[in-house]
Amino acid sequence: MSKRFSLEKKIAFVTGASYGIGMAIAKAFHSEGATIVFNDINLDLVQRGLASYKEEGITAHGYVCDVTSEKEVEETVSKIVSEVGTIDILVNNAGIIKRIPALEMTAGEFRQVIEVDLIGPFIVSKAVAPGMIKKGGGKIINICSMMSELGRETVSAYAAAKGGLKMLTRNLACEWAEHNIQVNGIGPGYIATPQTAPLREKGHPFNEFIIAKTPAARWGTTEDLEGPAIFLASSASDFVNGHILYVDGGILAYIGKQPK
Repeated sequence: MSKRFSLEKKIAFVTGASYGIGMAIAKAFHSEGATIVFNDINLDLVQRGLASYKEEGITAHGYVCDVTSEKEVEETVSKIVSEVGTIDILVNNAGIIKRIPALEMTAGEFRQVIEVDLIGPFIVSKAVAPGMIKKGGGKIINICSMMSELGRETVSAYAAAKGGLKMLTRNLACEWAEHNIQVNGIGPGYIATPQTAPLREKGHPFNEFIIAKTPAARWGTTEDLEGPAIFLASSASDFVNGHILYVDGGILAYIGKQPK
């Protein structure tokens, strides 16, 4: 059974994996034998990412690339194929969020979130898919969100993008299944990262809110995402397609505690 989860001889491209969730997933893939390729939007982030991988003994391949630019993505994928090999696994992880009330958000700000979080995954998937088709199959994992299902104040653009990404996942799964390409998504819950550290301080209202809304009564960790990502990247999930796997500690299943 363990061989079904092996990623030996696989090349995994994780977008925006200089830190955070993307890096955690990339490291998990490496632990199962995959060769890691990643990108970020500027050289500083790529170099910081390469240094972090090197500290853990991982030889990663980093590229500067804006996922919203078709030209840059096509050139980068071409470089990856020539310098590393054909991509077997793609994780569309790169994303941004702008926490701005809808009445205060400009159309330009809204478009920027849609460009990165929804159009970016379309561009990268479209660039990678021909190589997967030629090779006889592949895995694409889109990093969705609980906001693919739920609304919340100040994140209208993000929720719209992630809701769209859920449906893009399902539609690409339908289009490319005949080529043995499985397209699935992971919807993380609230994950403990350096970026969320200020919100997780004891006594912070948001920390109390998340713990109360989560049946597991804790924030998730990047480690909680590693197993689901390996599963969706491996042959163990060959008949799983168009599925969004929510890793949220039960939030989406929970209506909340009855007031006493």
